[in-house]
Amino acid sequence: MRALQIEESLSQSKPKLSSRRQITSYSESPTATALPMLTSVERLLFIRAVPIFQELRDDFLVRLASVMEELSFPTNHSIFTQGQEGRSLYIVVSGTVRVHIGDRDLAQLKQGACFGEMSLFDAEPRSASVTTLDKCECLMLTQLQLYDAIDETPGIAVNIIRLLSRRIRELNNRVNAYEAKIPAPDFTRNQPGSPTSTR
Repeated sequence: MRALQIEESLSQSKPKLSSRRQITSYSESPTATALPMLTSVERLLFIRAVPIFQELRDDFLVRLASVMEELSFPTNHSIFTQGQEGRSLYIVVSGTVRVHIGDRDLAQLKQGACFGEMSLFDAEPRSASVTTLDKCECLMLTQLQLYDAIDETPGIAVNIIRLLSRRIRELNNRVNAYEAKIPAPDFTRNQPGSPTSTR
């Protein structure tokens, strides 16, 4: 009965975001394929389980789910690259992506994980590249759609701030772990008067 009600809501919904529906055709990856991966109910249930959307009302999730683009990427495909202009947030539906700077891996993200959220707020170029490790399906939310979402439900901004904070903490932990492996420089070596100094 619950699933039927959700299906009816999705079919009857005329979202506030629909006036910007044409924006959802935008993708930073020109070879991305737009495919129907999920039924209306599956899409809603999936979005509801994503951490940054967990506090949103069902009626708003219905409207948000109706405007998000579904994209399919092949294996070893660059979704976006470091330095590229960013205007979209992505959510992994299936498959795995790697976040990297050049050849250095920063993270691997799987189902339910978000990426690309930083560029939505600061309008700066992408800080890292994202490449698929296998065939991958994603949902995409554009900047304008997200701003509409925040206007109606400010709680989503709080959730995204928490996500960004967690990402920064994880990065700091990696930097600290890396620095802990590097021995501190010995400034007493090769100083005048030192037994090991050379000229």
